[in-house]
Amino acid sequence: MKARGRAWKYGDNIDTDVIIPARYLNTSDPKELAQHVLEDLDPEFRYKMKPGDIIVAGENFGCGSSREHAPLAIKAAGVSAVIAKSFARIFYRNAINIGLPILEAPEAVERIETGDEIEIDFSTGEIRNLTKGEVYHANPFPEFIMEIIKAGGLVEWAKRRLAK
Repeated sequence: MKARGRAWKYGDNIDTDVIIPARYLNTSDPKELAQHVLEDLDPEFRYKMKPGDIIVAGENFGCGSSREHAPLAIKAAGVSAVIAKSFARIFYRNAINIGLPILEAPEAVERIETGDEIEIDFSTGEIRNLTKGEVYHANPFPEFIMEIIKAGGLVEWAKRRLAK
């Protein structure tokens, strides 16, 4: 499984209230949430980004409350992956549960800039910066996590398993 897109780089401690402001939590409709993703941090993000683009961030991405709305909003906006130095653990789990690929890759975060064209091979953990001609590495997902992501999240994965 691979992803390719333009990088959108943000800093440390991007919390769930910044990812999807609390004033929009009266819905769990992914399309509605996508309309407001990162709007308090980067009001133009949803207009500038294209499906497949990749968020790159510093340490502790997704900190704050444990709401599943945050990774859901990111995925519904069309972001193909998030690369960060580190993730809040509950965000990490929520992202996997809804099928949003996320990778911890500090070196990549240091080198990637907004606008760089990035390609990720999730099976190997290889991150290619096509703009700079550089390659970085993250730990690849274990096979069972890849299955969950490919299925579109834990619920879809479980439905498929139960249908067998």
